[in-house]
Amino acid sequence: MDKVEDKKRTYILVSVLIGMLMSAIDTTIVILALPTLTVDLHAPFINTIWVILVYLLVLATLTTQMGKLGDIFGRGRIFNVGFIIFIIGSVMSGASPTIDFLIFSRIIQGFGAVLLQANSNAIIADYFPARERGRAFGITSMGWSIGGVLGIVLGGIITTFIGWRYIFYINVPIGLIGFYIASKYIKDNKKSSTKIDYTGTALIVAMLGLISYGAIEVASVGANYFNLALVIIGLIIIIPFAILEKRSKSPVIDTRVFQNRKLSMSLAAATLQAIGFLSVIFILIMYLQGVRGLTPFYASLVLVPGYLLSSFLSPKMGKLSDRIAPGMLAGTGILLMAAGIVVYLFLGVSTPVYVVIAGSIITGFGGSMFWPSNTSSVMSNSPKQLYGSSSGLLRTLTNIGTLMSYVIAITVAASTVPRYVTFEVFLGVDKLQGGLSSKFIVGLHYALLVSMIVLVMGALMSYMTVARKKKAASVETNSGGK
Repeated sequence: MDKVEDKKRTYILVSVLIGMLMSAIDTTIVILALPTLTVDLHAPFINTIWVILVYLLVLATLTTQMGKLGDIFGRGRIFNVGFIIFIIGSVMSGASPTIDFLIFSRIIQGFGAVLLQANSNAIIADYFPARERGRAFGITSMGWSIGGVLGIVLGGIITTFIGWRYIFYINVPIGLIGFYIASKYIKDNKKSSTKIDYTGTALIVAMLGLISYGAIEVASVGANYFNLALVIIGLIIIIPFAILEKRSKSPVIDTRVFQNRKLSMSLAAATLQAIGFLSVIFILIMYLQGVRGLTPFYASLVLVPGYLLSSFLSPKMGKLSDRIAPGMLAGTGILLMAAGIVVYLFLGVSTPVYVVIAGSIITGFGGSMFWPSNTSSVMSNSPKQLYGSSSGLLRTLTNIGTLMSYVIAITVAASTVPRYVTFEVFLGVDKLQGGLSSKFIVGLHYALLVSMIVLVMGALMSYMTVARKKKAASVETNSGGK
């Protein structure tokens, strides 16, 4: 019986890994194809950049609600539907005749990715006992952590040797495999009686949508009255949203999630890590392409060693988090990422490329420690009836972090050279010359320092979960003594 159950869990793990990997890969797989898209679809770059950003925007605004949807209708059903919608969106994207159709198709694809992401951690928590979750989260976190950079590499290979449309078509066979396994082994859990708060959902979508869109526009074209107004209106919506959530019987974000301090701090650590670390990836791509003159394909290959290390160690670190305090592992992991940034601060116009590889290995090691242990901390401190909400909230916060990382990287780096030059460097269609390279490196260093500060703050959040646990234990012991 145990062997049958173990086999079932293995297949469930494979299906969740496929879902996480696909949805993560498609956050970045388009980057290296953008110049080709611009030419092939006869579109201005200011439009093609939204092929990336609209996908991230959907993930940032809808993940929490779709996690709750899994609580209501069954996580197995919602997860399976996610595969189908993602596949449909991928086919539509690959067959797009115009840039507008492609952007719309990416919205469909993003919605499918939301259903997959929002319910993945909850499915693992449903089927795996607490003592085995760390290892399971290590494997699924591997899919998420390596997916972003793997997307860049795959995007370069497929676009260069096959054609940009196949960066989307490749999802079809892989998605069908994931769907088949999921439909066979992931069954609907006991459904919650919670109902959807449609007003709250509309408010949070408007709030996150306006803030995210406005911030992206600030990064893309600079600050003006319009995009600053969008951000301000989005922030103002927080007030009616908070009031409504307190009164709602079925709130979009269940405030019970934040009553557990360890859970709240783990969620904060995940957000800060996403903001700080993903911006580093964007910065390194701009350095390798704009300053060192590497092609997008070769620039992405330089980052591979660190992520190979991360993918190899993540399951082992996840298993380790089953035995020791996850917060300790997570905090140490983020600090290692910050240490990798210290290495990157030595990058100059003619610094050997192996320095970047060395830094990526350090950050990769740190990532293998953080991702599975922090996810394990979030889910182990979440009540079972809130698994879907906690899983969705975790993915929402990390997706918002991804968007903000883009804003930080582009905005700070563009402070030293014209913004259009920054975009050209980001895409790998231009190489800086002479004094412009030195100025751009100064901007990159500022952006790296901002990222490092954000990561250190995330590490403190993780360590505080351990400190509070020890403090609580001390209080309990003293009370018993009296």
